[in-house]
Amino acid sequence: MIRIAVLGSTGSVGTQALEVIDRHPGKFSVAALTAHSNAELLIGQAHKYRPAFVGLTAAKDEKAVRERLPSGTALCVGEDCLVEAAALEEADAVLIATVGFSGLPPLMRSIQTDKRIALANKESIVCGGSVVMSALKEYGQRIYPIDSEHSAIFQCMEALSDEKALSRIVLTASGGPFRNTPAEQLHGITPGQAVRHPRWNMGKKISVDSATLMNKGFEVIEAHWLFGAPVDAIDVVIHPESIVHSLIELKDGSVLAQLGMPDMRVAIQYALSHPERLESGVARLDLIALASLHFEAPQEEKFPCLGLAYEALRAGGVMPAVLNAANEVAVDLFLNGRIGFTDIPRTIEYAMSRAPGVPLPSLDDICQADAVTRAFLYNRHAAAPGGKE
Repeated sequence: MIRIAVLGSTGSVGTQALEVIDRHPGKFSVAALTAHSNAELLIGQAHKYRPAFVGLTAAKDEKAVRERLPSGTALCVGEDCLVEAAALEEADAVLIATVGFSGLPPLMRSIQTDKRIALANKESIVCGGSVVMSALKEYGQRIYPIDSEHSAIFQCMEALSDEKALSRIVLTASGGPFRNTPAEQLHGITPGQAVRHPRWNMGKKISVDSATLMNKGFEVIEAHWLFGAPVDAIDVVIHPESIVHSLIELKDGSVLAQLGMPDMRVAIQYALSHPERLESGVARLDLIALASLHFEAPQEEKFPCLGLAYEALRAGGVMPAVLNAANEVAVDLFLNGRIGFTDIPRTIEYAMSRAPGVPLPSLDDICQADAVTRAFLYNRHAAAPGGKE
């Protein structure tokens, strides 16, 4: 029985992870659950799964949660609960499905433990990059990716007898909800439109990231660190059907791809069960019914966030952390109606243009770059006439 700490249990990936656990009750169980502010759902999950530990990062609902938890379940409140859950003695595996920079501290802590690490939080790799990889090497740990794209690459790489045979990684992207929207209309996009993804049911922040293609830019950076591919050997191709989850090209010109119906439960389950394959309940792929698959180049001029991610990866140091922090601030401002959709990349570019160069950052350097970038952008926005950029 694999006992799992699910960090971000009330979000899209977290709830799907619990569905995977439900499907295999003799294989998986829940050791811990954490959420940000969805207290009602967290309480319901706690009563269903009876974990040893529950964490709530937003303190405002502490009293209501504490009074309604099942007996025997410990409660931790605040950001530190993520780190405590990651190190929980009762857990054999940690599934990190939190959003944003908050995933980095529990990832670093889980690396120091003898647990399986299933990672859906790409921002922790984007920001932590070299520090995370160094810690993995020091502790003899590995990451099992949950993103469908990185899970696909991971599965393709397993077929190689020699990792040096890898020539190129190709990440596929759905193109988001505005793939066919004329560029001149993007400035009027509303938050409600941006969070309606054509293929995936995700949270608001990641849905906006998908709409701007920043999510794909983050995945480029993540692929660089997870698979050791140079920046110029990682490409992005738009594939609106989301059937080919990603591909690798080998030195001899062969191409390996992982295909399947667009359902995150397959990647989640494989990260938890590897190397074992379990029945998933996911619909089977019918190529005849599909009839055709389509691919096209990304429109980088229309969606500049993708190019900014490549720029941050090439710059190295703390620049990816600045990229992520600026994006989190910009998306927050957009979702709250304080800037427009096309202001998101402008805000990120502005922050990157003023970021310091730190060639070999420590974890403290990364955390400082994150905090300074957030404070700088929020203060700049608050000082702008009328509170608008």
